[in-house]
Amino acid sequence: MPSLEQLEKLLAVDPGDAFLLYGMAQEHSKQGGHGKAVEFYDRCLAGDPAYCYAYYHKARSLESMGKRDDAVATLRAGLKAAKAASDSHAASEISAFLDELT
Repeated sequence: MPSLEQLEKLLAVDPGDAFLLYGMAQEHSKQGGHGKAVEFYDRCLAGDPAYCYAYYHKARSLESMGKRDDAVATLRAGLKAAKAASDSHAASEISAFLDELT
């Protein structure tokens, strides 16, 4: 995975690229910056609401921040998006995490 600095340079060229926004979120999350990660997951999902794994990882960050209810709401939205996209693998993972939290 490219560094945050590299991703920022790429985003300067294409600030709406969902893959880059997801990558930024993942890097922030990996470094413990869950609040910043959630901001990038939200930007990713605003650009591509079918980016199913962004819901899953956003919920992980929210849970890490002690925001369980927000994590559950995010997973429910992600499950709906995964079903709409016919992404059974994402739906399964999202559903398992949702079951864990509820």
